[in-house]
Formats: sequence, structure tokens, C-alpha cells
Amino acid sequence: MKTFHDVIIKPLVLTEKGEILKEENNQYFFKVAFKSTKPEIKSAIEKLFKVNVKDVNTMIVRGKPGRLGRHVGKRPNWKKAVVTLHDGDEIEFFEGA
Repeated sequence: MKTFHDVIIKPLVLTEKGEILKEENNQYFFKVAFKSTKPEIKSAIEKLFKVNVKDVNTMIVRGKPGRLGRHVGKRPNWKKAVVTLHDGDEIEFFEGA
């Protein structure tokens, strides 16, 4: 049984694009477990932050290739979730940043 903390790994650092989407569209970015589904992400965000989620969009971020000397490798793929909240709701975690 997955807990909410198993689904949501961490909130992502706000970039300039993330800040614009937060202000204009009330959207927040999270790194989530690779096998988590949209309903799991929605319920986890609603329970952890006590907000009403309007929509959840997910995407797979492909790992970048890299080298260290003669060794060639690749970072692992990971999943990003863009969570849209209803008007009037906000996540206090991001307000202090």
C-alpha cells in the first residue's frame, strides 16, 4: 500500500516559467513516483496540502546522458506532475520560498 509520501517525492524548485504558471494559472510542479497515476497524485496533494485539485498533468522527463572520464552512462528517467488548483487555493509550502 502506497502512502502519500511514497507518491509525492518532492516539490520542484520554481524556475521563471514555474513562477509565471503559479501566478497566472495556479499550477505547481512536483517530482512524483514513476509508477504513480493521476488519481493517486490528486488524492495525495489534496490530503497533504488540504487544497482542491482541479487537474493533474504528468510527463516523463528523460534522463540526460553523461560521462565521467571514459565511463559513459545515463541519468534515470523520472516523472513530473503539473498540478492545477481551483481558484482561491494555494500551497503554503511555496509561498515562503
